[in-house]
Amino acid sequence: MERYRNSGGDSGVSAYEIGSDYIIVKFSGIARTYRYSYRKAGQNHVENLKRLAQCGSGLNSYINRYVKNLYDK
Repeated sequence: MERYRNSGGDSGVSAYEIGSDYIIVKFSGIARTYRYSYRKAGQNHVENLKRLAQCGSGLNSYINRYVKNLYDK
């Protein structure tokens, strides 16, 4: 997993891993990871998550606002 840059300094995200049709997100202080895929969260959301992860800003806010419970279970 790649460490999340956290440009704003207040994100709950600590790391992420990008795949062709998914992103896996690791939150600070939580042992498990969350996988957001095209199948469950949708292509548009997943591509936005990937972009935000690579930019290092806004990922946690986007997850909370749009895809919080749309991770693969």
